[in-house]
Amino acid sequence: MTVFAQSGYGLRLDWGTEGLAALSGDCRVLVVVDVLSFSTRVDLLLAEGRRVRPVRWAEPDPPPGDAVPLRSPNGATLSAQASATGAHVLTACLRNAAAVARAVAQLAGEAPIGIVAGGERWGVDLAARPGAEGPLRPCAEDHLGAGAVVAALLDLGAGDASPEASLAALTFRAAGERIGALVAECVSGRELRAHGERHVVKHAGAVGVSAVVPVLGGDGVYRHG
Repeated sequence: MTVFAQSGYGLRLDWGTEGLAALSGDCRVLVVVDVLSFSTRVDLLLAEGRRVRPVRWAEPDPPPGDAVPLRSPNGATLSAQASATGAHVLTACLRNAAAVARAVAQLAGEAPIGIVAGGERWGVDLAARPGAEGPLRPCAEDHLGAGAVVAALLDLGAGDASPEASLAALTFRAAGERIGALVAECVSGRELRAHGERHVVKHAGAVGVSAVVPVLGGDGVYRHG
């Protein structure tokens, strides 16, 4: 049903695989947001001059190549799914949301833009075997990250935001200087810190510090666009 596609709005936001399916029919550009930690890791790797191949959670490792394979049940899997829609696919985090928004506005033209917040999966943690799944759990960090993208697009005049997208942008703006602490202390941040990945959490909570624009190519690899 078109109602679930948030038709009539230029900036749209939904969650997970089902949200991607709802948005992909109309949206020329899809932005995958998985702040903790796929999108942040992609930003950091591309800043080093590397490339990243997203790997679906349930798939085996790809043959060795010149791109870093990065598997996750959310951001990587959504990226692979989005690549099959024919839309331009990018991934964004808090670090590079403004830079990604500028690129997205140019790619989309007058067409709708879909922001897909990855969320988390109940029953899937850092120790879970690849392929394990559970129901979607919307999460604080991806709501903030998606809101950062929407807020930047609104500042660029890229379109009217749906209520779902507007609420995320309002949340991001209201969080202000607390964003780093919110990311660190949310459930996902605490999980990563407990597994010794404090550096990833610290990087993930930095807002607007990166000009990297990860664009997914036809070969299934993210490059700096």
